Amino acid sequence: MAISLTHIQEQLRPELDALNEIIATTLHSGSELTNNIVTSYLQSKGKMLRPIVTLLSAKFFGGINDKALQGAAALEMLHNASLIHDDVIDEAQERRGLPTINSVWSNHVAVLVGDFFVTGALRCGVATGDGRILSALADMGRDLSLGEIDQVDIARNHNIDEATYMEIIRAKTASLFECCAVVGGYANNAPQTTIDELRRYARYLGICFQIKDDTFDYFHDPIIGKPTGNDLREGKITLPLIYALNRSDMPERDEMVALATREDLTREDIDRLIEYAKRAGGIDYAYETMERLRDEASTILSPYQPDETVDQLREIFDYVIERKL
Repeated sequence: MAISLTHIQEQLRPELDALNEIIATTLHSGSELTNNIVTSYLQSKGKMLRPIVTLLSAKFFGGINDKALQGAAALEMLHNASLIHDDVIDEAQERRGLPTINSVWSNHVAVLVGDFFVTGALRCGVATGDGRILSALADMGRDLSLGEIDQVDIARNHNIDEATYMEIIRAKTASLFECCAVVGGYANNAPQTTIDELRRYARYLGICFQIKDDTFDYFHDPIIGKPTGNDLREGKITLPLIYALNRSDMPERDEMVALATREDLTREDIDRLIEYAKRAGGIDYAYETMERLRDEASTILSPYQPDETVDQLREIFDYVIERKL
């Protein structure tokens, strides 16, 4: 049976409602156009996984307070700003089955709205009154940007191995999850050693989130709103294909390595690489990697007395691996 976030969302409903109110109030402005776009966008928000991780981290360290709520709101707005900007870069027409801001209005408007979300995040960061949280948000934003830039650079050179891939997704995706754990700890003035332990758990969670996201590229699913092979079309080689291209025992391996380094791959080229990755066990390897990381994350939580929050942190890991979108 697929793992769902619904029961965790319901248990956190009062706090999530308060967080959504902070976001809506922070992003309200005197601009009718901005308000219309923001309101429409917020109505289509996803599962709010990152705010949930932040709130659970706060519970883990002592409790959900206003500082944790403001920090979680800042993280969610920064995450959404990055999605809005990504849609512009990717020229995406849909996200979560709905039209993107850039497809309805323009790239110009979408970039400005994304920037507006960033300013909202900064306001919430300041509202925490905690310089450590502001510093964590700044460091995370830096990692996100550098991770994306490194990915573009490596895609141009067609030169990536598993270690490099892991470092890129740690920066561009897992750093946001790590920040969720850190904010929850700082909100409760938790010991740095304990914060660092939960941060490591969150790093593994974020890496798994991106690995799972990358597996979607190998299967067609209209709900996700991303065409099969989109990563390869952009020159991004992800874990399933990295593994497959290292299978020296596969007869067509050298041919596939040469194909993967070509510029301007055709639809037929992409389909061949996708099928090769599947045939060579790349998808299975991706799941094995996620399961190994889940085991390591479980070890981090094992010294702590089982309770509702610890159980929910484990359940979120299961959800990330088993989710369908």
